[in-house]
Amino acid sequence: MLQSTPLAAIPAVDRVLSFPAVHALAAAYGRDPTLAAVRGVLDRLRESARLAGLPLDHLSETHLAAQIQTALDDAARPALRPVFNLTGTVLHTNLGRAPLPEEAIEHAIRVMRQPCNLEYDLGGGARGDRDSLVEPLLRELTGAEAATVVNNNAAAVFLALNTLGLRREVVVSRGELVEIGGAFRVPDIMARAGCKLHEVGTTNRTHLRDFEQAIAGKTGLLLKVHTSNYAIQGFTAAAGENDLARLAHAHGLPFMVDLGSGTLVDLSAWGLPKEPTPQQSLAAGADLVTFSGDKLLGGPQAGIVVGRKDLIARIKKNPLKRALRVDKIIYATLEAVLRLYRDPERLAQRLPTLRLLTRPLAEIEATAQAVLPALQRAFAEHADVANVSGHSQIGSGSLPVDRLPSCCLAVTPRVKGKGEGTALKKIEQAFRELPVPVIGRVAEGAFRLDVRCLENKDVSGFVAQLGHLSQDAAHALGG
Repeated sequence: MLQSTPLAAIPAVDRVLSFPAVHALAAAYGRDPTLAAVRGVLDRLRESARLAGLPLDHLSETHLAAQIQTALDDAARPALRPVFNLTGTVLHTNLGRAPLPEEAIEHAIRVMRQPCNLEYDLGGGARGDRDSLVEPLLRELTGAEAATVVNNNAAAVFLALNTLGLRREVVVSRGELVEIGGAFRVPDIMARAGCKLHEVGTTNRTHLRDFEQAIAGKTGLLLKVHTSNYAIQGFTAAAGENDLARLAHAHGLPFMVDLGSGTLVDLSAWGLPKEPTPQQSLAAGADLVTFSGDKLLGGPQAGIVVGRKDLIARIKKNPLKRALRVDKIIYATLEAVLRLYRDPERLAQRLPTLRLLTRPLAEIEATAQAVLPALQRAFAEHADVANVSGHSQIGSGSLPVDRLPSCCLAVTPRVKGKGEGTALKKIEQAFRELPVPVIGRVAEGAFRLDVRCLENKDVSGFVAQLGHLSQDAAHALGG
């Protein structure tokens, strides 16, 4: 039983504010935040004194100032924080997807610090079009006549459908009515865009004749959706883009392709699974192609539409375009990323997404070996830590059935049976509570840290913070 402390012994707010250490905190954090912290700390002390007793030394100036500083630090901590993504999913939607290259970060900082020509034509000295900041690069890289940018690919699909298919039918294969994360479903987006879905074929087999039979006077366009987040195998058939384009054009209709993730390079050149590109769809006859900026492209969150100049012009005149447009930071980072694609020979070194996806297994294993001793020390005898083989995934709905050989550090609690699940949750929580939270995954009775995304430049910082996993914490986690 703790020593009982009279409530009257707990100092008043004004008294605590007069302490030199607390006065210094007020100078650093501001008087109002410090006042709120003081009140919160004193309220908790009064509650402790009433319920369980309170040691007298908890009322010392040093102890009170330490608690107040902790409260101030917690309140000042940003809600959006960097984390270590050791989940094994490189493009993790919940963890911000693609990390940006230094060139993009530096360009964004420059345009954030001062005014910029976001919508100003420096040559003509008049109001400009913000899409002109990246449209020349997108035309160059994809071969499209024109391009526009909105805030994500769902918005790109929505805006294009609303522009070209409002109050008309959009013909799409039943096997391509995808749902992606966050309950985004093609039929729902189509309905919200004011289009009528006309699905053809079956889940596993759709033929060109199915599209041909569906075309009528009320048809607005033909749509093909790349099923990037799942694969149908076995007895399958799908109408090709070349054939669909010819069919659409024969009836005076536009043909649109939604690539979802989208990449501007042939990934097989780096030993990765092949993924369709906007260039290929446009070459096959597509009039519009939509894709993401923050997935395989490796840039910021954005939805990109490329294709025929007249159709892009119609899209840009849609009043919804303003509601879905992006700001100067997105244009700055997207421009910098697109410029990297002009130099494909060095792309894998300069673009973090591609660098992480193509990271050699030997380098990943070396990283795991470098981190292993520190993790073993952190958990001592309370958990076993071992270097095990594993597989990473690309993520964000990209190439869902493909896995990349990787290496994991598996933290296995010594406790077995009924308490094993609780111990694993405590281990997971302990890593999340580190100064830079570490996000892994629980699998096969262990907390696994896939180190594919732990680059050499970050290893020392990662190891240094493992000291926060103290012996007491390790004991609690293991028990």
